[in-house]
Amino acid sequence: MVSAIQLSAQSEDFKITYISPTRIVSKSGSIKNEQQLLQPGTGQAELSGKPLVVLQNTKDSQTSIILDFGKELQGGLQLITGIWGGNKPIKVRIRFGESVSETMSDIGGKGGATNDHAIRDFETLLPWLGKAEVGNTGFRFVRIDVLGENTKLILKEVRAISKIRDIAYKGSFNSSDPLLNKIWAMGAYTVQLNMQDYLWDGVKRDRLVWVGDLNPEISTINAVFGSHPVVTKSLDFAKEITPLPEWMNGISAYSMWWIINQRDWYYHSGDLKYLKAQQVYLTQLLDLLSTKVDKNNMETLDGQRFLDWPSSEDPKAVHAGLQAMMIMSLTAGADLSTTLGDSATSQKCLAAVKKLKLHVPDHNNSKQAAALLALSGLMPAKQANTEVLAVGGTRNFSTFFGYYMLQAKAKAGDYQGSIDVIREYWGAMIKMGASTFWEDFNMDWLKNAAPIDELVPEGKIDIHGAYGAYCYIGFRHSLAHGWASGPTPWLTEHVLGITVIAPGCKVVKIEPHLGDLTFAEGTFPTPYGLIKVKHTKLANGKIKTEITKPTEVKVISG
Repeated sequence: MVSAIQLSAQSEDFKITYISPTRIVSKSGSIKNEQQLLQPGTGQAELSGKPLVVLQNTKDSQTSIILDFGKELQGGLQLITGIWGGNKPIKVRIRFGESVSETMSDIGGKGGATNDHAIRDFETLLPWLGKAEVGNTGFRFVRIDVLGENTKLILKEVRAISKIRDIAYKGSFNSSDPLLNKIWAMGAYTVQLNMQDYLWDGVKRDRLVWVGDLNPEISTINAVFGSHPVVTKSLDFAKEITPLPEWMNGISAYSMWWIINQRDWYYHSGDLKYLKAQQVYLTQLLDLLSTKVDKNNMETLDGQRFLDWPSSEDPKAVHAGLQAMMIMSLTAGADLSTTLGDSATSQKCLAAVKKLKLHVPDHNNSKQAAALLALSGLMPAKQANTEVLAVGGTRNFSTFFGYYMLQAKAKAGDYQGSIDVIREYWGAMIKMGASTFWEDFNMDWLKNAAPIDELVPEGKIDIHGAYGAYCYIGFRHSLAHGWASGPTPWLTEHVLGITVIAPGCKVVKIEPHLGDLTFAEGTFPTPYGLIKVKHTKLANGKIKTEITKPTEVKVISG
């Protein structure tokens, strides 16, 4: 008899793929025929007699090799071995890395490498003339060290085991700028990689369901893959482990993000049955939030007071952001309550919003706070952009809240400024060798830094091991973090100009903003099929737009 848990696992849309290395980054000691590792493998040990890879330690030297699998993956490693004398297993050390330098690190050593969340540095035995499959982490690079004196290891193959959801890219984006196209696709891949058992933050570290961090990921999923059950599975998980009056993840803002996530999900999917299943918890949460306003119309949220890490040491910015989030979440809650036929809760939410709008906190020059103040209507978007968001360009941008900074700039009409920021900030990670977007990034890190796909030359700075703060110091820093995917839905919404107006995508507004692009085209998934758009800038500066849509979807022009 197959259990319900087994059935659930079998119904998931995961695909397991075995991937050969694309290049040998470096080697040391005595190695022969190492180029064989770059050839496609079969996963089967054999007695064909063809040349195999020989890694041999002497009494005085140890042999190792670092392999590059071409892009960030989630999974493990398969090693196929040959014949050596003695018929006994051989011990090796395996180190997975999101950067080359991480594969050369030691747990607890310089750079702060860890085995947190997923074991990525360990010793294991390889069988004589057989197969070993090891590891479960996020990585692009792998270092293999042969252990023991006078040891000869014979390898036929070393392949990455990739576990990823086999889902179609229904949404698409193509424009006259290849860099923007690459950024859109990289954000999509970063989130796809993190669509594992639940919707995670990172495949190496932070394999957790952080409810606020889900918001950019859900936006990306809606724009690229369409409605996917990993979203509701993750939202339900957060609800089930958080009895009220507790806050999700211990963070009051994250319970507010849960409400916003529910609103965003409903508007894209139109799944009223799912929304109705949330009504009891949603109503109680909205009741709780409505009590967190004092006589001065200020939010009084308890729990961990948090927006994102870079703003976490600025209590004025955090207060401003939380005041704005109260307005955003209660407004979303009022909308959902009206849909659910609960006018009393809707009115309670709107009454709280009316009070909250009477207090406008100081943004304290925080781009995080200014973005939320603009999005909530507490501050004119153009003022927020001029005074804070556009000051210094990408300085003080962050990977998570960068999405809301871009959204606020768009609300201010600064589409070209947003495009420029995307190119500079997210494009800089690509220049440093990224194949997925990172947990955090600071433009100051670029000075004299070596890319993550190279050995760090003498005199250069290791951008992975040398930087980071809070929970992501050095090699603990995740280089595949779904919350950094904001440019993907932003480009779909504002360059392609596709905004959902009514639940289930039944009404969609199309208003393109090409900036300095000469054309942009793409697709957007709805429950009824794809919307296809193509925008071309004419010689007179006007934009010619072509639209194909499902008959069930009404399109209005901006």
